[in-house]
Amino acid sequence: MATLKDVVARRPIAATIRLTVPAGGARPAPPVGPALGQYRLNLMAFCKDFNARTQKYKPDTPIAVTITAYKDNTFEFIVKSPTVAWFLKKAAGVESGSGRPGHVVASSITVRHVYEIAKIKQADPSCKHLSVEAICKSIMGTARSMGIQIVKDL
Repeated sequence: MATLKDVVARRPIAATIRLTVPAGGARPAPPVGPALGQYRLNLMAFCKDFNARTQKYKPDTPIAVTITAYKDNTFEFIVKSPTVAWFLKKAAGVESGSGRPGHVVASSITVRHVYEIAKIKQADPSCKHLSVEAICKSIMGTARSMGIQIVKDL
């Protein structure tokens, strides 16, 4: 006999939708409305759930969300933390990275900033199996490619 988990796992998937939505700012207007509307998903249910899940973040923080739309017009979604680039720009206090990374330094951050970003990113579903050290190395690479220098102390 099939268990409930087996039955739920076999639902046919209509689409996987990836969006970046401001924290607490999901509204039935674009980009959320058209993306979900074409699969006949309940926009208001998504907006209420998303806004409730992202209320711990400051407003206008860009949050990545992956929505799995099923053919029976139901959906599930996974909320991820903001991008590493966004965290690095906030920590460095710059609007954008260097135009010439490796030649021009846009700003600098400390190793502690990198560690704090890594602890936040470790909660993401895609990073939960990685060590903090591996996530820190990835963040350092992103910072280098943005022209942000990493120092021991400011």
